[in-house]
Amino acid sequence: MADSYEMVVLGGGTGGYSTALRAAGLGMSVALVEKAKVGGTCLHWGCIPTKALLQSAEIAEHVQHAGDFGVKATFEAMEMAAVLEQKKSVVDANHKGLQATLKARGVETITGTARLSDHRSLVVDTDEGKRTLTASKALVLATGSVPRGLPLEGAETDGELVIDSDHALYLDRVPERPIVIGAGAIGVEFATVWNGFGSSEVNVVEALAGVVPNEDLDTQKVLARELKKRGIKAHTSTKVTRVDKGDGGVRVTMENDKGEQTLEGDVLMVAIGRRPVTEGMGFEEAGVKLDRGFVQVDDYCRTGPDNLYAVGDILPPYTLGLAHSSFQEGFLVAEQVADESVTPIDYAGVPRVTYCHPEVASVGYNEQDLKEQGWDYEKAIYPFSHNGRAMMMQEGGQVKVLAESNGGRVLGVHIVGPRATDLIAESQLIYNWEALPSEVAQFIHPHPTLSEAVGEAHMALAGKVLHG
Repeated sequence: MADSYEMVVLGGGTGGYSTALRAAGLGMSVALVEKAKVGGTCLHWGCIPTKALLQSAEIAEHVQHAGDFGVKATFEAMEMAAVLEQKKSVVDANHKGLQATLKARGVETITGTARLSDHRSLVVDTDEGKRTLTASKALVLATGSVPRGLPLEGAETDGELVIDSDHALYLDRVPERPIVIGAGAIGVEFATVWNGFGSSEVNVVEALAGVVPNEDLDTQKVLARELKKRGIKAHTSTKVTRVDKGDGGVRVTMENDKGEQTLEGDVLMVAIGRRPVTEGMGFEEAGVKLDRGFVQVDDYCRTGPDNLYAVGDILPPYTLGLAHSSFQEGFLVAEQVADESVTPIDYAGVPRVTYCHPEVASVGYNEQDLKEQGWDYEKAIYPFSHNGRAMMMQEGGQVKVLAESNGGRVLGVHIVGPRATDLIAESQLIYNWEALPSEVAQFIHPHPTLSEAVGEAHMALAGKVLHG
């Protein structure tokens, strides 16, 4: 006999477990199926472990520049065994807490691989045998993503000379000359890690015209300048044409407007994005709509038959593929299945964050989008070089605010600089509540803090320039 639940969730990453937890909180019986560990990519191979490495890199950078602050300290080397153990302890603590939370909320977690039988049921292969699960109200797909490979001979990942982000998390040495293909969030974050760890040369290769190419053009330019100051070389508008491995190293041949060039390093990391995991699980046979592997959904995360939903990394790229956007998707699905009133997600209003050094964060529209869509807008830029707290930290960058002309609402906020990923929280409220620069200018930001830069950018747009 089939095990019957009101909701069955396939995939225990951020999208899957947030759906399950919210549904259970609303009184539904819920089963959560996960083939590996609950927490998914974010907890085990993404957000949490990478930021743990970045924290170690930040401390290493502080030690290397301690003399600038009157502190006598010497940076000798990274003790990678201890770094990896610290990362593991953070991941393990979060994993243990998540398991306890799922159990406390009454979610039944089932370990195994599954395939959809139809739009209401799936068969799970577990260590104890097969189980058939049926969902009377909703079957939610949240099978996540894996690193995308570079379709070029010689660039196949082997875990040693050519690696992806999963391999990089367990690298037990500091590469002397790493080469990173891809200057998106994953690429620049690991470039920052290795630069902080003491790599002698870090190169990043990007086919598009700028680093973090989905961000505002001014952010791209400022970040490229700041990375260069740290010794990270970014080769943009550059195509990789050949990869050769041998003698314990790797050679990358690339082309740009300067012609053909080569880079040599001891490890090559492929960081050109992630692809959805949707193959071989009976999705299309059950009525799921796929496009290039991504699940096609409406504004309410519904796909195919009415009781089929999808959340997380398997959704199209416009949904951002961020852990915190998948949390919101999970809540959206659970609440509508429980017949609560819900509002579709405005993905422009979801904060976008990159944890390189300096950090990058944004919300709303970027300037190139506004130009393309024909908006009548104005902008203000406030540099962190004018901010007392940033000066103490010896950090650069800027806050850029875009707003409708003639005192209209804020359309976008773009930050590159210290603690940008924390500072964006205020800007999320500003954008989503359709605040005017003049309204934000009335609020007092404590002095001296980094948050003053956000306030002063809005003050400039409101005609109340202070330190600019």
